[in-house]
Amino acid sequence: MAILLALLSFLSVSTLALPSPILEDRQTTTCAAIPSGYRAPTVSKLPNPFQLVSGATVTTKAQWACRQKEISQLMQQTELGTLPSTVPTVTSSMSGNTMTINVSDNGKSISFSVSIKPPTSGSAPYPAIIAYGGASIPIPNTVATITFNNDDIAAQNSASSRGQGKYYTLYGSNASAGAMTAWAWAVSRIIDALQKTPSANIDTTRVGVTGCSRNGKGAFVAGALDSRIALTIPQESGAGGAACWRISDQQQRAGKNIQTANEIVGENVWFSTAFNSYVSNTPTLPTDHHELAALVAPRGLFVIENDIDWLGPGSTTPCMEVGQLIYKGVGAPNAMGFSLVGGHAHCSFPSAQTNDLNKFITRYLLKGTVDSFVQVSSYSWNQADWVDWQVPAGLS
Repeated sequence: MAILLALLSFLSVSTLALPSPILEDRQTTTCAAIPSGYRAPTVSKLPNPFQLVSGATVTTKAQWACRQKEISQLMQQTELGTLPSTVPTVTSSMSGNTMTINVSDNGKSISFSVSIKPPTSGSAPYPAIIAYGGASIPIPNTVATITFNNDDIAAQNSASSRGQGKYYTLYGSNASAGAMTAWAWAVSRIIDALQKTPSANIDTTRVGVTGCSRNGKGAFVAGALDSRIALTIPQESGAGGAACWRISDQQQRAGKNIQTANEIVGENVWFSTAFNSYVSNTPTLPTDHHELAALVAPRGLFVIENDIDWLGPGSTTPCMEVGQLIYKGVGAPNAMGFSLVGGHAHCSFPSAQTNDLNKFITRYLLKGTVDSFVQVSSYSWNQADWVDWQVPAGLS
């Protein structure tokens, strides 16, 4: 009762609506619903990923599954926009190296295509990486590349392109999903289609996703929302990806030229319009982007960053290193890597990161046994400034 009263006492924050459905990978877990009218407390430091909405501390794997479900619901409702509650019908066909995907829902239908470049080595079915708009990382010749035109699903031309694209043909131009959530939905449909199409020669237990910059943000969200993705590789995603909103605000106040929540919502349509209510006061957000990493855990996650000011290296470093603390807490300390290497153009992959990238591809897509822990950054930070909660020693 004391915990409930404490939660209700935070009158300065927005009231959240009932949680909406999330992707099927977490719907099978029986968890307590987020109470109607739940008020998220204002938190100036990074929110505790190991504390349930009820106030209970996560100590078991079952509780962690429920906490991930809460984080996903809260992040969708306040930032990303919600996924559809219905399960679409998916069919597909192959013609050469092109797979055409047909999706029907609510009496409407769309079709889109992806290109599949098979590897030159290895045997089918192959592991694959789905690349938003094309890959800007070196993909080994033992891994297929699936190129996905995410702009076809949800346009990202400017702030005026909201509700445009094939996702919105199905679900309406007023659907709450921002472009990144729409893209994640499409990645899930690609995996659905691969599962239904043996002639594609793809092993859907070994699928990764990647993208750079705005598409890196999208790849990160896709990995967070579909647990069938074995390896998530966001590249130089910065604000809206690997950076934490609270830390970016602090960096801007300190004089850094960094993208913040308040700026990003005017640039494009990556987020739900619901996010606008929080961008001027990010401590009222119930989540932050260390918890985007938490949604991927314990699956493979390799976050690639640059030292360009606008990307926020002083935010991505602490944010993702806190993400690594979460991975440690859930018993997967080597499953998340973070590499910030500067001195190169945006989305121009430096050779210094190749070895670490290959570690993650080998472990999560090629079934290798290499040690994949990576933590590289020249930026230092004080953990006490952002973390005032305990990391579990392990979950039972």
